[in-house]
Amino acid sequence: MLDIPNYKRITARNVIFDLNGTLAVDGHIDKEVLDLLKELSKTYKIVVLTADTLGNAKEIFKELDSITLEVIRDTEEKTEVAKKYTPYIGIGNGNNDIGVFKNAELSIAVIGREGCSAKLLLSADVVVCDIVDAINLLLKEKRLIATLRG
Repeated sequence: MLDIPNYKRITARNVIFDLNGTLAVDGHIDKEVLDLLKELSKTYKIVVLTADTLGNAKEIFKELDSITLEVIRDTEEKTEVAKKYTPYIGIGNGNNDIGVFKNAELSIAVIGREGCSAKLLLSADVVVCDIVDAINLLLKEKRLIATLRG
């Protein structure tokens, strides 16, 4: 549990990530990001929701059995599947993440090398420049408190 003064209490133990554009760029995840996900999985259940556009999601996470990978068809299914993990923290970059953000206790938009939807930015609690920063907000919670406290 994370108490953010004059903001809210976060009780989520699940983190839902988008894959392409958020965790991965052009279907590839940097080793640093994989290492951070391993560290984060000691505290949170990690869930990746993806349409698997490039067809390599299972290969990317084959050595990380602590990650739950769910392949979804469309935006509506992504929103519905995310609800199974309530309460959760949502991390994404695209229009198809807006429904995930609406139901999240905390939402983090990532403006990565593939950009970020302007509509998603407006629905986020926090906006960061890359996925490393997003994961580190959860690993180093005082950063999150400093950003969101009222």
